[in-house]
Amino acid sequence: MDTYLVTAESLSAGRSTVEIVEAAIDGGIDVVQLREKEATARARYDLGRRLRDLTAEADVLLIVNDRIDIAAAIDADGVHLGDDDLPVSVAREQLGDDAIVGRSVSTVEAAREAEQAGADYLGVGAVFATDSKDTDPEQSEIGLERIEAIDAAVDIPFVGIGGVAAANAADVVRAGADGVAVISAITAADDPAAATHELNDAVAAGRVEA
Repeated sequence: MDTYLVTAESLSAGRSTVEIVEAAIDGGIDVVQLREKEATARARYDLGRRLRDLTAEADVLLIVNDRIDIAAAIDADGVHLGDDDLPVSVAREQLGDDAIVGRSVSTVEAAREAEQAGADYLGVGAVFATDSKDTDPEQSEIGLERIEAIDAAVDIPFVGIGGVAAANAADVVRAGADGVAVISAITAADDPAAATHELNDAVAAGRVEA
């Protein structure tokens, strides 16, 4: 879970999510999360089926944001849940023990609760200010000190998300994150494959220096 792409066609400079995911796979992405919150359930399902084929062929994990039903329908590897989504326990019950269940958190307390609830990994942020997600102001810019605190509080892996780019990804990993999750750092890049390479290199550098 070094480098994790969250899809957003609206931030992809006129390119389709399929094009972005193909390029990110070429660049060495580890995980793709199907987000596309503005799309209808049918559109997300159809796109998810295409992404399932691409990621399965490349041995890349496919996670569905929010929707347990779509994750099950497209045989995704798992689901990522936020504060307003169904509980981790329900996702586990619906998707089975082998499914990967992630949870968004921004505080140490929430991280502990998610781990105790059975989450397999966490998306922690927003680490830095970002315009890519509709983030509650109280959950924005939690900073690297919070990453360090969450690293000390939980044993499950987590990725830092929010304002992360190649320039600061190593800092996030040095602070304790296992990897980084990004939207526009890849989707809006002129060369999404090269951007993915750069993020992987930054994560590797941060891990060496941690």
